[in-house]
Amino acid sequence: MSDVTSLPRVTIALATYNGAAHLEAQLASYVAQTHANWDLWVSDDGSHDATRTILENFAAQHGMGRDIRILDGPRAGVATNFLTLLCHPGLPKQPVALSDQDDVWLPEKLALGLAEMGTDEPVIYGAQSIHTDDTLTPIGKSLGGGVTPSFGNAVTQNIVSGHSCMLNPAALAVVRRAGVPAGIPYHDWWLYQLITGVGGHVALSSDAVLLYRQHGRNAMGSHQGLRALATRTAQVFGGTYREWIMANTTALAHLESTLTPEAQEILAALKATPPRAGFARIAVFRRYGVRRTGRVGNLLLNLALLLGRV
Repeated sequence: MSDVTSLPRVTIALATYNGAAHLEAQLASYVAQTHANWDLWVSDDGSHDATRTILENFAAQHGMGRDIRILDGPRAGVATNFLTLLCHPGLPKQPVALSDQDDVWLPEKLALGLAEMGTDEPVIYGAQSIHTDDTLTPIGKSLGGGVTPSFGNAVTQNIVSGHSCMLNPAALAVVRRAGVPAGIPYHDWWLYQLITGVGGHVALSSDAVLLYRQHGRNAMGSHQGLRALATRTAQVFGGTYREWIMANTTALAHLESTLTPEAQEILAALKATPPRAGFARIAVFRRYGVRRTGRVGNLLLNLALLLGRV
């Protein structure tokens, strides 16, 4: 059996807010990992339930030989909470695994992610999940696949789920240089855009690595089903989706000098053809491969472009 200390060390980056209902199961799944050489950094965003007590008890029980830190979050939403944690000056320069508070990791999660990141270039890793109800009874799974990761795709959607996401040290360095932009809607979407924007590698796995609990308090929830489709259609045609894209591209424009020439060209083309451009904007999206996954997704995108909603 290998000495634990000889294995790559990983920082688990956990963002919490009033997560007491499910937090203990998630923490227990860290202890059950086959890759046991991990630290835990937590950013708690002002919980007023038992979250802090649960975290403190866990640190007391499992802190031997590990760096377990519980920090006060910025209290500006989940995206800012995660990005502030990743940009903390004391965070170790080692692989990072992002964690939601209400999932349950499968035992091989860290080992499988680390196996995909053996390179010096920036790498972001994502995998699949088993969807469950509030009691962890399986009700479905994520689909994955369907599109080749690219900056053009990243402009329109995220395909790297934050709860499965891992970053190698080079990718973490990119994130830290970018800082914490204002107005970013989703941290995982931002990470996908950022790593593809600098020419990094996206490692998407078909492996299911966690149980994804579906409940009324999910920050995002499953992308599948009629309800999810209705919600996202309303976001597109109601203007929310356009606001998200504008927030992301504005933040990326401030990092222009670090982006690849291709990413810079895409951002410049989008800026030159605003939403009201209609057919001209559709042509720009097609020319630069700015697209979503699946026929339905692209059909809705093109209709929204034609109507000036994106």
